Amino acid sequence: MTVGVVGAGITGLALCHHLVARDVPVRVFEADERPGGAIRSTVTEGSVLEHGPQRLRGSPGVDELVEAVGLADEVVTGPSDLPLFVYADGELRTVPTSVRRFLGTDLLSWRGKLRVLAEPLTKPGQPDETAAELFRRKFGDEAYENMLGPMFGGLYGSDPERMPVSAALSGLLRLEAEAGSLLRMAVGRTFGGGQSSPPMSFEAGLQRLPDGLAAHYADHVSLGRPVTGIEPRDDGFRVMARGEFMAADEVVLTTPADATADLLEPLDAEAATVLRGLTYNPLAIVHLRADVDARGMGYQVRHDEGLATLGVTWNDALFDREGLFTAFLGGMRNPGLVDDDPAAIGRRASSEFEQVMGTPAEVLNVTRLPRAMPAWDESWAALDDLSLPEGLHLATNYTGRVGIPSRIRVAEGLAERFAA
Repeated sequence: MTVGVVGAGITGLALCHHLVARDVPVRVFEADERPGGAIRSTVTEGSVLEHGPQRLRGSPGVDELVEAVGLADEVVTGPSDLPLFVYADGELRTVPTSVRRFLGTDLLSWRGKLRVLAEPLTKPGQPDETAAELFRRKFGDEAYENMLGPMFGGLYGSDPERMPVSAALSGLLRLEAEAGSLLRMAVGRTFGGGQSSPPMSFEAGLQRLPDGLAAHYADHVSLGRPVTGIEPRDDGFRVMARGEFMAADEVVLTTPADATADLLEPLDAEAATVLRGLTYNPLAIVHLRADVDARGMGYQVRHDEGLATLGVTWNDALFDREGLFTAFLGGMRNPGLVDDDPAAIGRRASSEFEQVMGTPAEVLNVTRLPRAMPAWDESWAALDDLSLPEGLHLATNYTGRVGIPSRIRVAEGLAERFAA
């Protein structure tokens, strides 16, 4: 058994780690000279800037990778009890992530809180609902407008009105069935003993993890080697990269949908067409520096506040990155913003930050990502009929959950299948 992996993002690198640990021959090909995919960290004026995910949460899978490549001494963690806010009606209001915060938050009226508590009396979620319909029906309009819509929509840069439950929340429906209701699930996972791990990063930023993995497994990872074709053979595949090729029994594609479609076109034109039809949301990421004492993870913005900002991460409070804040703008509701001049995007982010926080902010950097996040919208219905030639596998953030721990779990599961 020999495995070829296309893409040295966190999924491809974690898969490499788990295959090597199971003595399965593997080669990872990456078009870029830099590993990490969506994970990218740089340093500007002494500040560590994250151009993709801002943090991760510890998990057994994350901890294993950190230990394997010797990065334990470089881990930085933030406080586990930092509040999260939603900007609504011109003020920052606390998201209820504990019983105390639920009782004390002014994000919901008492009527709204009672409506949330009635969720166990509602029908289970249905796959043919949109995320907005599900949240409104289960928790009420007030909870959706003030809390669930901004948080869920902001996470993906999407509009929950256009996100089918079957695509965006199928895992949540399974958890609801196990717990008996969404509220019971939330109480068990958040208010009870199942507190999540504290936010986590590295001294030099999240990029340190893929860099460490690529260096540790340098004998198995080829950077700057874009895959130009995958040819079927009687006994598997021939993976062709710039200046290199390999024979593989199994091939795992971890690349974005458009790049994956280009490679699949000669093998399965129908599957390539499906992948090209998947919608991605554009984002502008603006790093700001401001002199403000803010304790929290950050805030999301209610959709009717008239701001282009979807949310802001408070890196200052998370990891003591002094004065650093990261704003996210655009998304499905305002996709054209990403095409604006970077200076104009930066001015808007700075102005809206001052409106919310009451403090002026200096623009450090503007990153425009035309295809930043899978939208999980109506286009995902096409994946229901997607089938690939035997021996080809997709392990991507558009076929499974986003988030670094989730991608690592997918990689470990695949490695176990191949080893077996």
